[in-house]
Amino acid sequence: MRIAAGGFQHETNRFSPIPTTWADFEREDGWPGLTLGDALFEVFPNMNIPLGGFLQFGRNRYDVVPILWASAEPGGLVENDAFDELCEQLINALESALPLDGIYLDLHGAMVTESFEDGEGEFLTRLRARLGFEIPVAVSLDLHANLTEKMVEMSDVMTIFRTYPHLDMAQTGYRAGKLLDEILSSNRKPYRAFRKPPLLVPLHAQCTDLEPCHSIYQSVVQDDSLHKVHSDIAMGFPASDIADCGPGVVAYSYSELGAIDKANQLEDLFCQNESRFSFPLYCEDEGVKLALDSLSGEKPIVFADIQDNSGAGATSDTTGLLRALVNHRVRNCALAALHDVDAAKQAHDLGVGAEFECVLGGKFAGEGISPYRGVFKVAALSDGHFQYHGEMMQGGMANIGPTAVLELANEAAEISIVVTSERIQCLDQALLKHIGIEPAQKSILAIKSTVHFRADFAPIAGKIILIKSAGFNPCQLTSTLLPRLRPGVRIL
Repeated sequence: MRIAAGGFQHETNRFSPIPTTWADFEREDGWPGLTLGDALFEVFPNMNIPLGGFLQFGRNRYDVVPILWASAEPGGLVENDAFDELCEQLINALESALPLDGIYLDLHGAMVTESFEDGEGEFLTRLRARLGFEIPVAVSLDLHANLTEKMVEMSDVMTIFRTYPHLDMAQTGYRAGKLLDEILSSNRKPYRAFRKPPLLVPLHAQCTDLEPCHSIYQSVVQDDSLHKVHSDIAMGFPASDIADCGPGVVAYSYSELGAIDKANQLEDLFCQNESRFSFPLYCEDEGVKLALDSLSGEKPIVFADIQDNSGAGATSDTTGLLRALVNHRVRNCALAALHDVDAAKQAHDLGVGAEFECVLGGKFAGEGISPYRGVFKVAALSDGHFQYHGEMMQGGMANIGPTAVLELANEAAEISIVVTSERIQCLDQALLKHIGIEPAQKSILAIKSTVHFRADFAPIAGKIILIKSAGFNPCQLTSTLLPRLRPGVRIL
């Protein structure tokens, strides 16, 4: 059987001041860049990415036709030209590959474009308009997908990450392959049931290592077969600010009643746990004082700068936490990663050991956001090309451009700041280690991430403190902040 495989990824943050262009999908950064045709077989099979998991399942079973894969760092609305180009390239290539017995698509589920709130739903609609509904289409989605009726209607089965941090990305693509195989083997498409619990859960409360998500997700790890019931949950991405933001539940089965019962059960489970989605957040000074009182000297205190996470579309250049660390004269501290192209270039031009005055970060205007002005010493330099070692990225390569470690030259505080030319979420210790910083030997680590950092940093952390410093990934949600959200949704 001939099965086509491809996809594209973008998590859209409507609050981000950084537009998402075609060049962003072409460029390699913390993820692979635009990859075409047979190059998919070279790049993805050993990566913890859904397409890699599907290829592991399908290459020895099918004649897999590789199409294209692209990803852009989360950011603002996807420009229409970029979206149209993605759709046209992928659909044209699928049409050229006909006849096909099936299609697998590695999508995200939270793409918003200049013209469409539901980017994936619009893409699937265009696909069906060109190729029809006869060919089974299996889709894998990110845990933060904002599931819509159109996504469910325009695909035959979908699988969704079940972990946050996303340790099971490849497994999710593999499961999509297994379910597509069941459809092809039985020559039957399953019944489907779709529910949208009337809740909106902030990003930092979606961690599946913690309650209540840990228990909720245990209820879907049961029967991954259409002959019984396959179900999955998406937690939603609030910063997309669309009508359909929030959790969604899907269930598939050759028993219509089985699918409906499972979807109802999972929706009820969400509502029963509504009061448990609560995690303490600290302002910068409060958090730093708490850390200084908790220092034991054995393991580092880890600050999560949750609202300046580029992996959720933020700028990764706000300096509120840095300023608090300086004011409290912290010692033996590392901060990663602050995005500042100019500062990184200046450091590379001057070389290791040089000192220079710089206006660091804060390039985008926003409430509570300003740059940090100071004199810095260049402590280390890197070309920004390194291999991940943590469980989430599992050997993938990053290419984030000229990178530097800057140290404060005229302050009592002792802070090593990793400054990058590309935005990158600090979800792997390799970001620090590749440029000479050993995270476990630091007293304090200030990490620009919301949850993903936990996979690689929690094992070395003495304490984790969530900081609500200003940034473009809002985690304290209100109805006035999200005017497009459908009526009746309770914001947690």
